[in-house]
Amino acid sequence: MLTTKLSAQFALSVPPATPEMFAPGFVSTAMNERDFAISPDGNEIYFTISTPKSGFQTIVFSKKSESGWAKPQVAPFAGRFSDLEPAFSMDGKTLYFASNRPLSGTETKDFDIWKVVRKGNSWDEPENLGLVVNTSSDEFYPSVAKNGNLYFTASYAGGPGREDIYVSRYHQNQFQKPVALDTAVNTRFYEFNAFVSPNEDYIIFTSYGRKDDTGGGDLYISLKDQQGNWKPAKHLSQLNSNQLDYCPFVSPDGKSLFFTSERHQLPTTFALPATYQTIQQFQTQLLNGTGNIYWISFEVLKNSLK
Repeated sequence: MLTTKLSAQFALSVPPATPEMFAPGFVSTAMNERDFAISPDGNEIYFTISTPKSGFQTIVFSKKSESGWAKPQVAPFAGRFSDLEPAFSMDGKTLYFASNRPLSGTETKDFDIWKVVRKGNSWDEPENLGLVVNTSSDEFYPSVAKNGNLYFTASYAGGPGREDIYVSRYHQNQFQKPVALDTAVNTRFYEFNAFVSPNEDYIIFTSYGRKDDTGGGDLYISLKDQQGNWKPAKHLSQLNSNQLDYCPFVSPDGKSLFFTSERHQLPTTFALPATYQTIQQFQTQLLNGTGNIYWISFEVLKNSLK
């Protein structure tokens, strides 16, 4: 188990007023970490790590006990194929994720949305959500509202843009045909990796290519009006860097917003000739250009939008 000092970095109830790296050296490391989820009871965290170049990604998790947070391990249902972007149901009994695992055999396929259901202290076998949600194209980044409606990212022929956010409504215990969100959210550019609130009164997502984009993709938020329509999305300038900022997640208590950022401190030149050791140090530091998890008070962020 972790020492008291290290577990103190997991004070989930006290988010910072400005974006800060989350749990540096434990969750955020020199590896590439992305996306983040907390179980509704607050005792588990899930996130994704990936290997350079190969494209392999896997979901890891840590559980909290009286001794602190356990060292991250690969999730029991993961580790063979690329699994990423975990998202809990409201009751914590189901975990949704994206995967290129085969329906049968050992050959990978395109990315689909899958789910696993609680089985005792672990998880049952993964289950593909089926042909209503999944297609021969990729489906990514599930986010589930309290009523069961499923939001996800896809790039379909005939869609509003190059990559878009869709919703599959949950009716009579079945997912319905997905539809693209309207132009208050989707544009002719890239919109992806959306987190929807439990009551579907706001949605946070990343877009790339808009006029106010400051880097490789920025975070935006859209609120619903009294008629239930999405308002034009606002740029979250308080969060965004000149690198890719994406994978938003709001904690179950609504206090904290987590996101992934590839911001870094890598120099492009040196005042004096760099040594081997200097370059090695930059490559192995936390801000080396790979993804890290950041967090901020969601209440502070919301107040800044008023």
